[in-house]
Amino acid sequence: QVQLVESGGGLVQAGGSLRLSCAASGRTFNRYVMGWFRQVPGKEREFVAALRWSGTTTYSNSVKGRFTISKDNAKDTVYLQMNSLKPDDAAVYYCAVDTNTRWPSWPTENEYDYWGQGTQVTVSS
Repeated sequence: QVQLVESGGGLVQAGGSLRLSCAASGRTFNRYVMGWFRQVPGKEREFVAALRWSGTTTYSNSVKGRFTISKDNAKDTVYLQMNSLKPDDAAVYYCAVDTNTRWPSWPTENEYDYWGQGTQVTVSS
């Protein structure tokens, strides 16, 4: 089993920044993809960013150039640095991990096997 705990959400003004953290614990794994997703009430969950164990990353077009996903292996933590936030970025943000050594393709949302509980991000205009 793997546990993922997100933190760092909160209220920020448009144009501001937040850094989300996702701390992993439990079963160890060397090859993985960590992903960030977000969901607004009444809408489907959408992909935000992902990072492979090798360090390669991918982003949705809506956040490319503003958000950065990174990791700290020593802390078993993945981060999502969010800059130039917009009201449309407001959502519950979830981290997830796919431990199935998928390469070179990126996992689909359904292929992530562990999820965190989410952290709320609110952006005021």
